[in-house]
Amino acid sequence: MSEKQLDYQQQHKKRLAWMPWLYYRLKAKHLVWAQPWQQELQQTLTELETIVFKNNCFVAPDAQLFAEPGRDITIGNNSFIAAQSFLHGPITIGHDVAINHSCSIDGGKNGIVIGNNTRIANGVKIYAFNHGMHPDTPIWKQNNSSKGVHIGEDVWIGANACIVDGVTIGDHAVIGMGSVVTKSVTDWAIMAGNPAKIIGDRRDKA
Repeated sequence: MSEKQLDYQQQHKKRLAWMPWLYYRLKAKHLVWAQPWQQELQQTLTELETIVFKNNCFVAPDAQLFAEPGRDITIGNNSFIAAQSFLHGPITIGHDVAINHSCSIDGGKNGIVIGNNTRIANGVKIYAFNHGMHPDTPIWKQNNSSKGVHIGEDVWIGANACIVDGVTIGDHAVIGMGSVVTKSVTDWAIMAGNPAKIIGDRRDKA
């Protein structure tokens, strides 16, 4: 392989890391190097962390995944994690899930579940834990609590949205860009704002 071809391949890997949906559109001549590259990355992670990758997943090389024993991460078929995202288990990700670049997702003690066919845009923050706020104790000494977060199937979470501990997001819901979700969301609801409120029903968009 020529130096120019190597440079092209490295640039293509960067492109895939930031836009992983392109991995699933690669031609056979590109899959010759892309599939072994992904297999090696994923195998290394599974040897170092309690992570399970199902079939045909993609993970960016600079995505940071941490899954100590008891804080497992499972990633379903055809799901991807893009560049500069941080994931700390316990997290269960369904099939055909997109986690785009620069997301921060921490499962706390009770975990995060992300349903099948859900799309999470860049910069989304999901935290399944919280600090106590007792006035007689400094914040950094407060005990953490964790209820867990459950995100349903076929959900779209817009860029830079934030989801706090204890929230359940129903199937087919849409969370608008920059929203802060502090309460559970019903199926099909379209939410926006800080704090997020219902602004519509996805079924009305038919």
